[in-house]
Amino acid sequence: MFGKLFSRNSNKVEAIFAYASGELLKIEDVPDPVFSEKSMGEGIAILPTDGRIVAPADGEIILISPTKHALALKTTLGQEILIHIGLETVALNGQGIEVLIGLGDKVVRGQNIVNIDLKFIEKNASSTVIPMVITNSEEDIFNFEWENIKEVKAGETKLFKASLK
Repeated sequence: MFGKLFSRNSNKVEAIFAYASGELLKIEDVPDPVFSEKSMGEGIAILPTDGRIVAPADGEIILISPTKHALALKTTLGQEILIHIGLETVALNGQGIEVLIGLGDKVVRGQNIVNIDLKFIEKNASSTVIPMVITNSEEDIFNFEWENIKEVKAGETKLFKASLK
C-alpha cells in the first residue's frame, strides 16, 4: 500500500509491541466495520487508559494524516502498520492530538510518537479505541503469532510476532 521503503529484515522475524497502555481488543470487536471486517487488513485494537502512543516496532514513519487521526510506519521486516486514533476522529481536525514525529522519521520501539487528550477524544469522538492494522497483510507474506493477553503496557507488552512466509 505504501510502497517498498526497506529491504526485508534478514532474520525474517519481528515482534510487535503495544502502542498504547490499556485493554487489548480483537479487531473484530472494534465498533466500526472498516476495522472489524478487516477490510484494511489484519490487526488488533487497544482501549487506552492514558494518552501516550508509542512506536510498536522499529521503523520509518510513512504516513501522517493531515487531521492527525492516523499515522503509519513501515517496520524493518516490511510490515506497514497503520495506527488509527479513536473512531470518527477525522472530524476533530487534529484537536486533542499532538504528533511528536514527522514524515520520514526513523522511530524505535517504545518511542513516544503521539500524545492524545483522552478526555477530549472521549467527549468529542464516537470511541477512544485505537485500532492498529497491518495494511499489507493481504499480500500474504507474513505469518502472525498472536499473544493471548488482556491488559497491555505501551512499548513493553508483546502483541504478536510476525515472520516472513
